[in-house]
Amino acid sequence: MAITVTQLASFLAVVRGGSVTAAAEQLVVTQPSVSAAVAALSRELGVELIERAGRGVVPTAAGTAFAPYASDVLGLLDQGRRVAREAAGAAARELRIAAVTTAAEYIVVPLIKAYAALHPDVSIALSVDNRQGVFASVLEHRSDVAIGGRPPGDGGLVGTPFLDNEIVVITAPDDPLADEGQVPMNALADRPWLVRERGSGTRVMVEDYLAEHDLAPVILTLGSNGAIKHAAQAGLGVSLQSHFAVQRELAQGLLATIDVREPPAARRWYIIRAATGPVRETTTAFESFVTSSAARDALSVVPAR
Repeated sequence: MAITVTQLASFLAVVRGGSVTAAAEQLVVTQPSVSAAVAALSRELGVELIERAGRGVVPTAAGTAFAPYASDVLGLLDQGRRVAREAAGAAARELRIAAVTTAAEYIVVPLIKAYAALHPDVSIALSVDNRQGVFASVLEHRSDVAIGGRPPGDGGLVGTPFLDNEIVVITAPDDPLADEGQVPMNALADRPWLVRERGSGTRVMVEDYLAEHDLAPVILTLGSNGAIKHAAQAGLGVSLQSHFAVQRELAQGLLATIDVREPPAARRWYIIRAATGPVRETTTAFESFVTSSAARDALSVVPAR
């Protein structure tokens, strides 16, 4: 089978861009060359990979099934290129970390600082995205490792828990329910609930929690944890947040928590990597560090409530 890197890259660019034109612009090549590469790949596989949908194109069922394998191959090749250059001394050692927003803002920075002190020869790059984007980055080997919530159990990702993640219900500091103690969830049925954008793990957590209690309140969508905290502070609604994300506001009296009778289930932070391909030495070293006492010491400087 004579599948080429160009064919795989062209196919993925078409799938992600939704058109041959967008793929050609991304790859800085002509549209006919993209079309020819995708057509050649389809011939090699013996199935059609894309089909027209209005003015654009979408993957067929075969294309949808094949796309993760194409991403995996290209990601591993890029990773192998980096490892080879590092081994030859032609490039500095690099660790690419992806993190969900909450972890990036409140956990990853002290971890990076402590790890860099132990490994000053390693260059570190941090990318921040929602849960969906972070998992895709690791699966496609664009990131070596990630920090986030529990990964899905489909076998594509390997996750190791390393830190408890307490979830609290936040509200305005003058909310009368903040002083009442054990509050039943139906007392919050008429409150607007503040959530992140779709694809965010925090949004999924809120939606699952509300469904668990058969609640269907008004939902207000905001684009960041900061926006949710400001909205809660202003009395626009309540939300679920990691305690790491709100501990400073709680200490300063800018937010309060509601002690619900049925609190959200306990969660943990995970360090995550792809289940496929060789594991780089820098990845192994960072995994070992994150689960070590040195990492716990680094995280202990975060103020407690």
